[in-house]
Formats: sequence, C-alpha cells, structure tokens
Amino acid sequence: MKYSMDKHLTLRERILETIRDGIISGALKPGEKVAEPELAERFGISRTPIREAFRQLESEGYLTVIPRKGAVVVSFSARDVEEFYAIKSILEGYAARMACEKLTSRELEKLVTINERLRHLADTGDIKHFFKVHGDFHDQFIRAADNEKLHELITNLVSKFQRLRFTSLSLPGRMQVSVQEHEKIIEAFRRKDPDLAEQLVRKNAEYGGKVLMQGGDGVLVLPPAERAAAQQVDL
Repeated sequence: MKYSMDKHLTLRERILETIRDGIISGALKPGEKVAEPELAERFGISRTPIREAFRQLESEGYLTVIPRKGAVVVSFSARDVEEFYAIKSILEGYAARMACEKLTSRELEKLVTINERLRHLADTGDIKHFFKVHGDFHDQFIRAADNEKLHELITNLVSKFQRLRFTSLSLPGRMQVSVQEHEKIIEAFRRKDPDLAEQLVRKNAEYGGKVLMQGGDGVLVLPPAERAAAQQVDL
C-alpha cells in the first residue's frame, strides 16, 4: 500500500487521505480489511486516532466497521449506485426549482465565481480541491431554496456516498464536463426558468451515475460482475 501525503496536512488529515487514496487508487480492494497495526506503525501513533479516522470514513461510505473483524472497504452494488443517483437527482432537482425564484444577483455571481474556480482546478487536474469546491457550488443553490429539511436530507445523503461522487468526478474528462453543465445551470437560474433548472440539475446528477457505472480509464468502484449488471441500469 503506497502513501501519498501533503506535508501541510494535519496528522488526522494525513491518515484520512492515506486510506481514501488507497481505496480510490484500488490499492485497497472492496471487502479488504484495513490494518490498524500497519497504520499505527506508519504514523507512529496509538490505534485510537486510527479508529477515529475509521469512524469518519465509515460515515463517508469508504469503510464499514465490523465487530471483532475491524474496518473493511465498502463494496457498492449496481443497485447502490442506481438508488443513490436517482434520489440525489430528484432532491437536488427540486432544490434547483425552489431556488430559481429566490437566488439573488449576488448569489448568482457567487455561483459564477465558484464555477470559474472549478474551471481552473479542472485545467490543473486538482481533483481533491475540485471535489470540495464542487460541493460548494451545489450547496449554494440548495441553501437558496430556503428549505432546511431539504438541505438536511441532501447533506445526509451525499455525505454517505462521498466515495461514489469522488470516483465519478475522477474519471477522465468528468471535471471539464461538470464545469460545462454548471454553466447551463447558472444560465437557467439567470432566466428564472424553474423547469429548465430542475431538468439540468437532475441531468447533472444522473450523468454522474452513468459515467461511474460505464467506467473509463480510471479505477472503478464496482467489481467486474457488478459493473456488467450496472450497464443495464437506466438512470
């Protein structure tokens, strides 16, 4: 298992990044146990912070902690992918519809600024920062919908499937396509067209699921048998 770490990260962040990178790169396979002793020795710390990191990664959908066995890498099925992106598209599409009449000119300009930042990150291939800023873009219009329960539902949903979203955005060309999709969404907001805004946001989410299941040159989340089944799923 290779370790790729930024020297500016805190110890907790380094542990999290090490495990995330191992899973995304395929060094840690679905169903594989993540060894506490190896990580504790690598970072020169007790197992307590390692277990805390495991709990966070479990909440993000990277690991599952099994009693008396430890932490293992989550394996997603075609159905998991289908259900997540289907629900995400419905909820975020509704949020876009509700936000359409409520977004202020200042909030619209902030969306433009965020998307320009995403364009730069896509051009430089900085997927880690792109992933975070991409979340900021969506959170901006979701909050503008002014529905606390809706925001809570979406936040809870996407937090449990961070691994799927990160892997989808990591696929070749996906970041650039996302920026282009955002431009169309912003234009729909400018025109105050709720039908178009909802349609585009739903399409955005659905596309994320499709490229993930169809695969690319990047590492795929689904094992071969499940990928084959996923090809038949119509999002």
